Amino acid sequence: MNKKKKIEPLKGEELLQKVRELGNLSKEEKAKACGYYTITKNNVERVNMMKFLNALIEAEGIELDSKQAGNGRGGRSASYRISVQSNGNLLIGAAYTKQMDLKPGDEFEISLGRKHIHLKQIDRNRESELEEEVA
Repeated sequence: MNKKKKIEPLKGEELLQKVRELGNLSKEEKAKACGYYTITKNNVERVNMMKFLNALIEAEGIELDSKQAGNGRGGRSASYRISVQSNGNLLIGAAYTKQMDLKPGDEFEISLGRKHIHLKQIDRNRESELEEEVA
């Protein structure tokens, strides 16, 4: 059986440019031409419209999943409630870390009370100043 070679799906500006070039083709034909399809074991091409449309939305820079407070579209409530996961972890989630403008590597001091946990962000600048004073 002769297998068809699948192309890698286009993303970003490359995807937008290709869609513009394809002009009056149907959305299914555009999706396929941009690599958004799979080849079944029977060598049939199946278009993946959802991945294609999501890639277009992302390429345009539109954020549909924004959960920042104050966006007027519901989003997360201000209650900040979370649950302990089955593995025992507490997951705060990106909606809240984005509000605080936290970056990977930001550190926190944890202090435990009888029925509470306090997280206090460690200020890297302040920590560096304290280390310089000790040295």
